[in-house]
Amino acid sequence: MAGGEKKEPVLLVLVFAAVCVITAMGLVYTKHESRRLFVELETLTRERDELNIEWGQLQIEQSTWATHARIEQVATDDLRLARPDTADIFVIEQP
Repeated sequence: MAGGEKKEPVLLVLVFAAVCVITAMGLVYTKHESRRLFVELETLTRERDELNIEWGQLQIEQSTWATHARIEQVATDDLRLARPDTADIFVIEQP
């Protein structure tokens, strides 16, 4: 029996050592994954900011192209449209 009692502490130490190694590897993996995800988050945040800037610029451009003066210029220059004479305008009222 004396020999069996000495094997238990050795086995217990080996189990604890294996648990410590597995825990350490898990910690290293978790830290690495955390850093990778943080880099990805920063990249996506930067991309979002750039897209927001581009969206703002496109909205300004759209409002510039949609002004009344611009539409009238395109109608007269490109489409060769002209304002009708006053005599050619008829007002239709609903009964």
